[in-house]
Amino acid sequence: MKFLKVFKEIWEMEELRDRILYTLLMIGIFRLGAHVVLPGVDAIKLAAMVGNSSQEGSPLGLLDMFSGGAFNRASIFALGIMPYITASIVIQLMGMTVPYFQKLQKEGESGRRELNNITRSLTILVCIAQSFGYITFLRYSYSSAIVDEMPALIFSASTIIVLTSCTVFLMWLGEKITDKGIGNGISLLIMIGIIASLPTEFLNELKNKGMYSSESGPQLLPFLIEMIILFGIFLVSIALIQAIRRIPVNYAKKVMSGESVVGGTREYIPLKVNAAGVMPIIFAQALMFLPGMMGQFVPESMESMSGLMASFSDFTSVPYNITQFILVILFTYFYTAILFNPKQMSDDLKKSNAFIPGVRPGTDTANFIDKIMSRILLPGSIFLGLITIIPGIAAELGVQRGFAYFFGGTSLLILVGVVLDTIQQIDSYLLMRHYDSLSRTGRKRPRQNNSPISTPSAL
Repeated sequence: MKFLKVFKEIWEMEELRDRILYTLLMIGIFRLGAHVVLPGVDAIKLAAMVGNSSQEGSPLGLLDMFSGGAFNRASIFALGIMPYITASIVIQLMGMTVPYFQKLQKEGESGRRELNNITRSLTILVCIAQSFGYITFLRYSYSSAIVDEMPALIFSASTIIVLTSCTVFLMWLGEKITDKGIGNGISLLIMIGIIASLPTEFLNELKNKGMYSSESGPQLLPFLIEMIILFGIFLVSIALIQAIRRIPVNYAKKVMSGESVVGGTREYIPLKVNAAGVMPIIFAQALMFLPGMMGQFVPESMESMSGLMASFSDFTSVPYNITQFILVILFTYFYTAILFNPKQMSDDLKKSNAFIPGVRPGTDTANFIDKIMSRILLPGSIFLGLITIIPGIAAELGVQRGFAYFFGGTSLLILVGVVLDTIQQIDSYLLMRHYDSLSRTGRKRPRQNNSPISTPSAL
């Protein structure tokens, strides 16, 4: 009943309803374009070849999941929004190390617009580079699906233009969702691409575990156990994303204009346990692609070395999971060190006449904040590493590989993070409506002591 009541309030709020409908319309366009095949590709032959091939557990299978299946369909949205994410990460890292980008970050709105323009330009360059790689993938994996009558030069040129244009269109689509819809548009497009295959994989897992088999009988209990474990993983992921360590901060009192006193309040500095977000996993998975690619160039005489490198293409192998677990922990510390600056926080507190109780301002405050962050970062990085390797463990325990991706890793953290952010925005609209409703319906207090001036309306 409470859910239905909230849903009714959302529908009755015109602005929020229009934003949600606009967001759903943009998502519908995104999903429709994911099924439009590139010019020069035979859709019927391609569908038959995709149905006979399996890339689950490989890096290409992971890319296909992030693009919502558009990668293997040779869709016009095959590259998805990932080139823009790559460009944004590069600009963000340069903003922490290059003085020119640091200057732009401090220039306010004008600097932000300039950084956005640089990010868009870099996105186009990334799209062109990735388009060459995608053309090579099509010719290597689905060469018979390419129309013979189309010259190779024309096919390559048209594919590069279409893929780049459609990625720029998705970038524009995400910005429109952010402006006129609900939630962060780019994040929503990534999430929709991830969950696009969830219904199919869920039905496949249900068919594999929940239906009757003539040999082994009913397998519904293992499926229910899987769902309980998946629900628990979601709860742990939510706790990891929202967990913070609060450091108390006191503000010094100031006497302003006579007897008025300003300050003297206590606030908190929230330090997130997972301050790096999903970036360590993205960096780690990017490096995990390299051993598998290098294994293809190892001579056949070195079978042991070739087999070891080939194992890095299987996300269920022991070397893959151990290496990825270590890389996630290392990248968590690395990215947090770049993102988090205790000295700057200490200087900001000093400028605001604020101090941490029992800690001297300046260097001692910076060391104290760095010490607290280091303590909470260790368990946070370990939990993040465990979430990363859960899909491989789940696949080894009998979960289908396509469905095992949703048990952890980047897909789970993005899904949970985007859903929480969208729900918070919806809650803010509902809370604003409640305050407006109280303001409109509030009654005036009766006059007291025959005062000619009435008191303000009660909120």
